[in-house]
Amino acid sequence: MSDRIPDMDYNADEVIENFKAKFKWPKNDDVNVVIKPKKLGLKLLISCIITLVLSGAVYYMMIPALNFKSSELYMFIIAICAIFFFCFSILIGARRKVEAREYAKKKSVIPIAIAGVLILIMLIGYLCGATIFRAKSYSELMPVSNSDFSEDFKDINYDQVPRLDQQTAKVLADQQLGYLDEYKSQYVVTSDLTQINYKGEPVRVAYLQYADFFKWFNNTKNGLPAYMLIDLVSQKVQVVNCVEKFGEGIKYSPTEYFNEKLIRHLRFQYPFAIMDNPNFEIDDNAHPYWITPVLDKTIGLFGGTDVKGVIITDALGGDSEYYSIDTVKTDKKLNWIDVVYNENLIIEQYNYYGKLSNGFWNSIIFQNDVNIASSGSGNIALDDDVWVYTGVTSIKSDSSNFGFILCNQRTKETRYYKNGGAMEYSAVESAKDAVQNYEYNATFPILLDIENQPTYFMSLYGDGYTIKGYALVNLKDKTLVGTGLVDIQKSDAKALNAAVSNYIDALKDKGVVDENASAEDYKVEEEKTDDKKESEKADDSKSELSKVTGEIKDIKTSVNNGNTVYYLKIKDKYYYIAVNDCMEVLLMNKGDKVSVEFKEAEGDFIKAESVER
Repeated sequence: MSDRIPDMDYNADEVIENFKAKFKWPKNDDVNVVIKPKKLGLKLLISCIITLVLSGAVYYMMIPALNFKSSELYMFIIAICAIFFFCFSILIGARRKVEAREYAKKKSVIPIAIAGVLILIMLIGYLCGATIFRAKSYSELMPVSNSDFSEDFKDINYDQVPRLDQQTAKVLADQQLGYLDEYKSQYVVTSDLTQINYKGEPVRVAYLQYADFFKWFNNTKNGLPAYMLIDLVSQKVQVVNCVEKFGEGIKYSPTEYFNEKLIRHLRFQYPFAIMDNPNFEIDDNAHPYWITPVLDKTIGLFGGTDVKGVIITDALGGDSEYYSIDTVKTDKKLNWIDVVYNENLIIEQYNYYGKLSNGFWNSIIFQNDVNIASSGSGNIALDDDVWVYTGVTSIKSDSSNFGFILCNQRTKETRYYKNGGAMEYSAVESAKDAVQNYEYNATFPILLDIENQPTYFMSLYGDGYTIKGYALVNLKDKTLVGTGLVDIQKSDAKALNAAVSNYIDALKDKGVVDENASAEDYKVEEEKTDDKKESEKADDSKSELSKVTGEIKDIKTSVNNGNTVYYLKIKDKYYYIAVNDCMEVLLMNKGDKVSVEFKEAEGDFIKAESVER
């Protein structure tokens, strides 16, 4: 054992303070070492180059409008500042060296200040356009005029009312695409179908989308080969082959990925425009176009969204041309355009009008004469334009409407009708209850005028989305219902006529109309909806028919207007005929040799006038 005794003469307080000092976090005043990095100029230059490249990539993905009224522009600039600061910090070694980190912190004041100023501008811009300060300006975005229901709706032909809504039209388009072997594995039908007037008839048009990335990679070189045209009255679906009709496919669409992606293609052409979602439309020659509304923020910096113009883009070649909204409204050459104001914007602007006409605080506290659009909207054809229809209800979401509006999707002309009654979805439930044994669903209702009574019209459909009948429900009294079913009446026209007859009988029973009211004024001629009319016309023009003879390579079927239609593939084309017009087609099989008579027609699908073995 050592004889040495430890030195116990020490100051305990001094030892404790020295121990604490080892773990003490330095104060800001204690850190004075801020060393300028070596080759600072070169590193700044490299940082700028990297930022420029990465910012280009970010712009390519974000594609913001270079417009001070676009909030995306401010976010893009903030992203550029963040990219530059990150690159600069890495290059000067801020991750490894304390002095470099302190230098980066010191220089970060500039990008942080820029981001702060931009955020402040955005905040001030939002406040300047807030409804609490600008209620009157918001209420004036949509001028609304009172109108007379009976006068405006008297020219709507009962037999030309759309019988399909967007959902049922989409399903029929999907079914039709499934019959086409060359398309069904490569493409799908978009869910965004545009309702337009095509040669005076209500139709919906839908572009195709690539089924997945690999299908895009395999087909993008030639573009989308076709689009779908759905007749909302006859319920027939036509596949318009753009390659055959126009010599090329649709090269520019939202389903592309790079420069051919529509919104990116438009951004490079119009870098300053704030653009709404493009609508797919066709002109009177069936040529496909994209109609892209150009927006303006009319209140404050970001509020009061409205349309100031339209970009019309050739879907095939990509050429675009801009027109002001006044030109679109007045130039008759552009009357084929139907959708400029989308339904969401229309509903938003009407809600501003309904809630804020008497001031912001009234919409919150007193709520005198405050109303909003009801849930759901539909489309009707009127004056060769497409109009959005929606009911008007109180802000407390009553179970009934006290009026409704129509808004022209091309001009934004808005009409208010003081005709109150059941809400749209309440009318749908009444129609479904009337045929509850069949468990049919109903399309979104459309308003008609029957015996000066505002009346909801709906199509009834089953699980396969095939139209099974029609229902009419009175706007004021949803218990007044008339229905007609295709399976019972044996034809589409007879089902329509049965629905109107039953409805008028219900009106008479409750004394809503007098006994002189007659359904004959509203009944449609059966020839207008049955294929028989076409057959009769063909008998008068037999000498004009062409004939093809060959072996049946393939047989497909579909159901249109309650009738089964057979598609016979002969020599690479499909010839279709309804069973009602040729019962013998039921006995035909693949490999049979047949003769088909038809009128001269283009495309892969040709209507047959007769088929014989």
